[in-house]
Parts: sequence; structure tokens; C-alpha cells
Amino acid sequence: MSFEVNGKPFAQEPRAGQCLRTFLRELGHFGVKKGCDAGDCGACTVLLDGEPVHSCLIPAFRVEGRSVTTIEGLGGDHGTHPMQQAFLDAQGFQCGFCTAGMILTCASLNQAQRTDLGAALKGNICRCTGYRSIEDALLGKTNVEASVEPGAAFGRSLPAPAGPDIVRGDARYTFDTAIEGLLHVKLVRSPHAHARIVAIDKSEALKVPGVHAVLTHEDAPSMLISTARHEMDWMDPEDTRVLDDVVRFIGQRVAAIVAESETAAEEACRRLKFDYEILPALIDPEQAMAPGAPVIHPDRTTANRIADAQRNLAAETHGEFGNVAAALAIAAVTFEGTFHSHRVQHAALETHGGLAWLDASGVLNVRTSTQVPFLTRRALSDIFKLPPDKVRVFCERVGGGFGGKQEMFVEDILALAALKTGRPVKLELTREEQFIATSTRHPMRVHIKAGADAGGKLTALKLDVLSNTGAYGNHAGPVMFHSLSESIAVYNCPNKRVDGHAVYTNTVPAGAFRGYGLPQTLIAIEAAIDELGRQLGIDPYEMRRRNIVRDGDPMLSPPPSEFHDVLYGSYGLDQCLDIVERAMQADGPQPDLSPDWLIGDGVALTMIDTAPPAGHLADATITLSDDGGFDLTVGTAEFGNGTSTVHRQIAATTLATTVDRIRLRQSDTAHGGHDTGAYGSAGMFVAGKATHAASLQLATELKAAAAGAWLCDVGSCVLEDNAIVSGVRRMPFAELVKLARERGQPFAGSGNSEGTPRSVGFNVQGFRIAVNKATGELRILRSVHAADAGVVANPMQCRGQVEGGVAQALGAALYEEMVIDAEGRVTNPKFRDYHLPSFADVPRTEVFFAETSDTIGPLGAKSMSESPYNPVAAALGNAIANATGIRFTAPPFKPDRLFPALLDKFGNSTGTR
Repeated sequence: MSFEVNGKPFAQEPRAGQCLRTFLRELGHFGVKKGCDAGDCGACTVLLDGEPVHSCLIPAFRVEGRSVTTIEGLGGDHGTHPMQQAFLDAQGFQCGFCTAGMILTCASLNQAQRTDLGAALKGNICRCTGYRSIEDALLGKTNVEASVEPGAAFGRSLPAPAGPDIVRGDARYTFDTAIEGLLHVKLVRSPHAHARIVAIDKSEALKVPGVHAVLTHEDAPSMLISTARHEMDWMDPEDTRVLDDVVRFIGQRVAAIVAESETAAEEACRRLKFDYEILPALIDPEQAMAPGAPVIHPDRTTANRIADAQRNLAAETHGEFGNVAAALAIAAVTFEGTFHSHRVQHAALETHGGLAWLDASGVLNVRTSTQVPFLTRRALSDIFKLPPDKVRVFCERVGGGFGGKQEMFVEDILALAALKTGRPVKLELTREEQFIATSTRHPMRVHIKAGADAGGKLTALKLDVLSNTGAYGNHAGPVMFHSLSESIAVYNCPNKRVDGHAVYTNTVPAGAFRGYGLPQTLIAIEAAIDELGRQLGIDPYEMRRRNIVRDGDPMLSPPPSEFHDVLYGSYGLDQCLDIVERAMQADGPQPDLSPDWLIGDGVALTMIDTAPPAGHLADATITLSDDGGFDLTVGTAEFGNGTSTVHRQIAATTLATTVDRIRLRQSDTAHGGHDTGAYGSAGMFVAGKATHAASLQLATELKAAAAGAWLCDVGSCVLEDNAIVSGVRRMPFAELVKLARERGQPFAGSGNSEGTPRSVGFNVQGFRIAVNKATGELRILRSVHAADAGVVANPMQCRGQVEGGVAQALGAALYEEMVIDAEGRVTNPKFRDYHLPSFADVPRTEVFFAETSDTIGPLGAKSMSESPYNPVAAALGNAIANATGIRFTAPPFKPDRLFPALLDKFGNSTGTR
């Protein structure tokens, strides 16, 4: 078989049944990515004789005599194709995992196709950007600042350092490497929602040629753990084992097969036999917490950090300020309603997975797609009784996270397989496994009661939350507590009550997800604010202005928190409300719609703490290198959140240099130090403070060294344009390198941050929408978002984070939904049946930033990757209610969900009901 790849002839033969994607990757073309293996996402796009195809759908033998172009060869001998350069100029990527396929598709478009980008790009999904920057690339727009003067990087729209590698396909993600002697791991999963394993027959599985090990609960450590990763272990219940003899949801792993090939491992999976004792299954959380319900974790106690295992309660909370019942009884107006949120999947295009091996010194190395390498190392050290210095966990570039990779779903199995076999091993979850066996957003039932006086001041807020944590309690308590915290703390109200229950069911576990509980409760709270205002005749913006916390007001939600370190580092909520209101009132394109369309506006706001409670730690070091540049080491991970860009900006600004002179190493436990992880809005706010502290310390050292050489007062020395300056004297950093050599050690600075005190961020979302009363179709006519991010570290990048958060939240609010049947089975575990937003689905959001400077965050900045998601569904629900006069209480707001109520109210197109 002969063919060409990137202009070079090849004669390799593919394996029987092999697809083109795996064939190309085996040839070393790692720019061809795996996102779904079903032709749904476009991450594997290549050009076949110049036409874009999904290589996962093309049998490899069909390329005989044909020409294949991957992202690595798109630029030919000239290096960079104009479309690759366009994506660099527009920064049309975040995590970058989809970018190779997106660029190849865009590069192939003719002028006619460019007139309908929604159709042209429907086969390529981006989970991060919101598509505006991708459109900018196609339009030839430049969003980056080409260069800035030394010391002025912070606050500028500088490009991501990995950009050139991303657009050329040279950026390395978890599996973009070749390892000799690699074994493959495949997992056997439970077909039952609740059962006990009574017997296992491995004999036939072990007979499969190439199988090295069949690992079950008999081979795994028995200690109880949580898959959730937090700095403080007490935040999560100990209710999970690496492999268990009791299964509690359909899809739970029961065995790991380790073999020479995936084919052999899959065959052994089919041959492995289990005998199960079927146990009663609970799918509905209301039934699960009812008296007399079967117990899902009968042998767990409060010692395992479970609130009440006999009632299937992973966690619960209750608290009250004032007297809510009395306040409701005398309120001028009240509102009561029950709202439901649903399961959604993170859908990061790079699935969970990793590689593990033992090196010559006996260190267990785990290369994985994670947001929390240091916490994962600690967990593996505990589980397998290994000294911490005998475990290394690291990640290359990570293809999306959104909270889903704040979990340990594969690393423990990888470690077990590597330790048992002594060979390097690989485990890469399929897209279906990602749906049925990792984690989701917590579905919640939220019951709200609210009251206000005649002047529109809130007098009572009461929330009752029932959270479905699924079979295991990873993040059950923290998500529920968070859902009841800032959501009502942002409003001044003398009487507040919360009751929360996080309930076990025999369904796929829920976990950390962007927003961490706030989107679920905000739908109810923001609806209540609107409904109270409507009864009083008060505009939604004014109703919020009369009740939001102001700078200096206590931020209160019951029960009283033991953590009292949240401060107003900056306050811009009032600005955000004003900005959105002005933008929504400004003239814009007038929609040409028939009378069947009902138009309405909606607004919602949110507040979020800029780091988790109870400690979030980060270390950083920076040294002056031999060439006069700097080597910066941080622990936080890059997965499209932009930390790689911002940390260099912080260091370059502090050291009066340019970002190209800052070399960054990150997310590797072998580099030393510690980092809790990139989650909880902490990647910049916490880890960035550590970088700033390290850079300040190094600056002090450099000034002291120059002052010693000049015999002058160190106070007269300043950093300026890659040098130390004192009066007319100037010492470039390159000369300081010589001083370092003379003293026998480099100039270095170290810094750390403990994540306290914490600040708060604010976001306001506005929508104008149209609903067709005859069909239930919904169109977004305008989307406006205002954010208080303090001093915006990188306006272009921060805008992209807002746009991506809004787009992801719109997907969940409009159509994304994991469907679970009466037996607890996920019935739509693939992208084809789970509607992710594509280019045509996402409106372009107008993004504005309040003008504030945070007194706590690094150089006045605070976080903004997580919070834009939070108010979106709430604002959309309010807009639908404003348009239709109907309060819909359960997203996704699909046409078939809206239509029955619209028909009941407005009748059909002929006027009959």
C-alpha cells in the first residue's frame, strides 16, 4: 500500500479494520486528535486529496494512492499556512485540542462556503472559545498586540505562548508521545445499577494472547477514598475503592485488563465472567432519602465523612438568620416556586486518560490529563503506600477540563497496572465511557420562597435544595454548600433560611463542574427577584439595585461559615448592572420576525468567591538564567484557562522585561513545590500571587546585587528595561548573570500563596430573545455580559473566557441533557445524541469589564474563567418569562418543552386551543 502524508511517500500497511486516525498517529502525526471516534467532533480532521474528512470514519486502507495532509504539513515547506497564521493573529483557540481539525476545515473553505459558516463548520466542535475568535480568524482580524515595552505586559492582549505549537500541531497533549513496550488497559464495567460481585472467572480472559493481567477488587488496595481532589481531604467522603466488589451504578468499573494491544484487552473484557447478586436500585433522589429506602452505602458512617448513610445522605446543611416564616407572613409580595436542573457533561474534547511507568530509579511516573497533578500524587502515594518522592504526576497540555479533571478517574488504575506488570501502560477513556463513568453536573431540585416589602426590599429568602450526587459523594458536600452560599449572600435580606440535602442514588456520580453549584440555584433565586419586582411594578435592574450587597456590606448566607476571609478586594457589581442595562437599551439590529414571535429581555447576576475555602496553596520559583532571561516554575495546569499566558505577564511586568524572556515550566510534581490545582477560580488568583511574590523576591535580590557592586543605596535601584538602574548607572540582566557565576549560585526568588484572604468576582448577563408561540423555537437576539475581573490581566484572553463560559452555559440551558432511564442507564452517551453547541448555535456575546482594581489579587486582578457560566440559564429563564408571561422552571428550554405551555396559553396558529 502506498500513499502520501504531507507530501512524503509512505508504504506502511494498516492493521485490519484500522481507521485512518489511529494509523496516522502511529506514524507520528500527533496533531490528529481523538475526540469522539464517531465523526461528531472534528478533532481528527485531515485533508484527503484536499478535502476535509473525519479520519476516525475513514478506513486506513482507503488512502491507498491518495494524499493526506495533517496539520503538521498544512504549511508545507514554508512552515506556516495563512490560516494557521490567522488563528494565531486572532487567537482562535483556548485549550487548543480542537484547533488542528478546525484550521484544516477552515483552510479548505471556498468563498461560497464562507458565506454560511454555520453550515461549513457544523462538523467541528470547540468546547472552549464560543467561536467568536474562530470567526475572527476567518475574517482576518488581529486580536493580539504584537509587542509591548519591557515591564508593561500586564493588562495587555498578549498571545498564548503555546500558540505557534498549537496551530502547527506541535503542542503535546497527554497521548502525543511514543513509548516502547507500552501495554494497553481496558476496563470492564458493571451492567447493573446496584449489585454485589459473588464470583469472578478470569480463566478465559487470561487465555487471550497478549493479556498480561486481569485486575479486580481482589488485586487492588481496599482503602476507602474519594475521586474528588481537594487540598483538605475532609471536604469529601471516603466512599470509593479503586475496584470494589459492590457496584452502585451502571458503568462502574469492575476490572482492568492489561494487554499488548487494545484489541486483545477488549477481547479479554468480553470473556471475563462475573456472577452478581442484584441489589435494590434507587434512581430518584426523593425516593432515596425516604424512610425505609434501601441503603446504598450501608457500611459507611460519619467516620467516613458521610452525613447519614442510613438515609442515603452524603451531606446536609440547615441554617437560618432571622425568622423567615414570620417575614413571609407580613411581606407585601411573595413568590414560591420549585425549579429543577439537569445532568450535563463537561464534554472536554480530550477524554480522561494517561500513561504510567516505573523508571530506572523506581519512581512511578503518571502522565495524565488532570487539573490537579499534586493532589493526585498525594492520593496515589496514600493508596499504594509509596513515599511521595517515589511518585511523579505531571501533565502536558490538557485538552479541556471545566472541573471534570479535578477528579481521579484513571490515575489509580494506571498506577495499579504499572505496579502489577512493571511495564508502561496506557488507559484512554472512550467518549461513551466519559458519559457513563466519570462525572456530571449535580442535578438539583430547588424550592424557593421569597418575600419583599412594598418598597421592593427583600424581607425573606428561603431555599430548600435536593442535590443528586449519584452513586458516590465526590464533591457532594462542597457543591451543595457552594450552591447555597454566594447565590444568596449577594443580596441583602434580614431573614434567610437554607436546607440542603445531597443524596446518594444508583446513577452516574456527579462532581465538580464550572460554577460549582451556583448555576443550579441561581435559576430559582433570580426568577424570584424578577417575580417580586413584577408584582411591585419595579424594573428588574432596579429591583436588583435595591437589594444587592454594596462595598462593605456583610455577605451572609446561613448557617454561619467558619471561614471569615472573604473580602471586597474590589467592587464592581453596580457598574456591571449599569453596563448591561445601557447595552441592552442601545440601538441594535431590529429583527424581522412575524407576529408569532414574542420578544423579551432578561437579566441575572452572580457573585463568586475567587478561591475555595479552607486553603488553596501554590508555590512558584523564578531564576535569572545564563542568557539574561528567566526560568519560571509553577504547579498550576494549563487547559485553556490561560494561566500560561498570565503567569508570564505577571513575572515580566514585575521584572521589567518582556514575556518572551520568561520561560515557563508547569504542572509537574518533579519540579518541586506544591500546587493545590487549577480549580475553584484559583489558577491566577492564588497561583498568580505566588508568581508575583517570587518575582518580587527575585527583583529584590537583583537590586541588592547591583547596589553591592556599585556600593550605593539599594533604595536607589530600580528595574527598568531588562536592567537595574540607579541614576545614570545601568546594569543589564546579562551582567547580573556574571555576578551570579562569581558567587556560585543563581539569583532566584520563591513565592507562595495560601489562598487567603479571598476576594469576590461579579458577573451580570443580559439576553434579548424571541420565542415562537406557535412552535416553541427560541432565538437569541442579543447577549450582553459584564464582568468585574479587577484589573484585566489580558483583555483578549479574558473576553474569550467570558464568551466560552456563556457558550457552554447556553448549551446546557438550551439543549444539552444527559438522559437516564428508569434502570439508571445513560441512554445518550455520545455527542451525536447530546447536542453540543456548534458554530451556528452560539450568538456573539458583547463583553464588557467593570473598571476596578482588586486589593488582594495579583497586580489588581481576580479570577474570571469560571463565573461567566453562572448567570446564563437564569437570565435566559427570565427573558423567556418576560417574552411569554410563562415561568418555565426546568432547563433545557427546548422547543418541545416550551411548546405545550405556549399552546395552552396562546393556542395554535389558527387561534384554537
